[in-house]
Amino acid sequence: MTDQLASRVRREILAGTHVDAATRHNTKAVGVHELHSLTRSVRADLYGAGPLQQLLEVPGITDVLVNGPRDVWIDRGKGLEHTELDLGSESQVRALAVRLAASAGRRLDDAEPAVDARLRDGVRLHAILPPLAPQGTTLSLRIPTPRPLTLDDLVEQRTVSPNMAQVLRQMLESRSSFIICGATGTGKTTLLGALLAAVDPRERLVIIEEAQELSPDHRHVVHLQTRVANVEGVGEITLSTLVRHALRMRPDRIVLGESRGAEIRELLTAFNTGHEGGGTTLHANTPADVPARIAALGALAGMDRFAIAAQTASALKVLIHLRHENHERWISEIGLIKSSAPGELDVIPAWSSPAPGVEQERAGSRELTELWEGR
Repeated sequence: MTDQLASRVRREILAGTHVDAATRHNTKAVGVHELHSLTRSVRADLYGAGPLQQLLEVPGITDVLVNGPRDVWIDRGKGLEHTELDLGSESQVRALAVRLAASAGRRLDDAEPAVDARLRDGVRLHAILPPLAPQGTTLSLRIPTPRPLTLDDLVEQRTVSPNMAQVLRQMLESRSSFIICGATGTGKTTLLGALLAAVDPRERLVIIEEAQELSPDHRHVVHLQTRVANVEGVGEITLSTLVRHALRMRPDRIVLGESRGAEIRELLTAFNTGHEGGGTTLHANTPADVPARIAALGALAGMDRFAIAAQTASALKVLIHLRHENHERWISEIGLIKSSAPGELDVIPAWSSPAPGVEQERAGSRELTELWEGR
């Protein structure tokens, strides 16, 4: 099976011939196994992720990271592992990144050297070119789970304790707005999707993201996705704009996939004007870091600390923190968000879990229960 043979097959396919027909036409003397291998290779090169496709199809792999042609890593839930995969040259890695971006309808070149997009099979793509990445083209691929996980699934995986699962269901039933926080890779999006799947199926969910990652198992979901500016620098649609649009779409719950900028102002305004029960995620290492992170995002929107503290305390009621350690992910704390003084925002622990399967009731649990019973 030569590169010349594969090139002939690709030319026929690009000219309109079906993959299998083009392969058989050019490989009459090739065995069945080689024919199958060539077909898979050509399909991956034309429609998939090229040589990375074999990794994307391995059950259990959640992330594929490319730092260079011979520097490819995977994560299958046990930490990052280096692979022996050889992608050829830097120019081949760049060509692969450009093609993947194009398949998602996005541009990737010297004028637009970074892209964040969702591929047709649901894989989340991030690619960045030199000189932004001096070592060479860098790819990050996040693979969605075969099916959205439920709260019961997360209980089985020890991500959520049985008692905390009941607490979260009470939170949803009481329509308390919430924020999920944690470091990168702790499972924030997975937990958010599981919570949304547990929402009453009669409710309408409007989910806003930069690139679609959430696919909750819920019967009434509307997805909104941002758009970058075109080559003339116009046409951008931001998260803030989409939150404002969501308000006019008769949502029962508004969900922002991740709060990372000035859109926090529009989200808090929405939660404070009758659109209760929504949620968002936030990058934060500990629950104690969340007030400062929210204040920083509010500052990007021109809000002072007094305004952001008051708006947050009335809009967001529950904080859920996730932790990742020793290859396990779990909810380490559920807390109540309050403003103890003008300009000050506090998180009062209600339940904590120092390790999977271990939980402790904290001072805020009674207050959290009273909050839900009073709604």
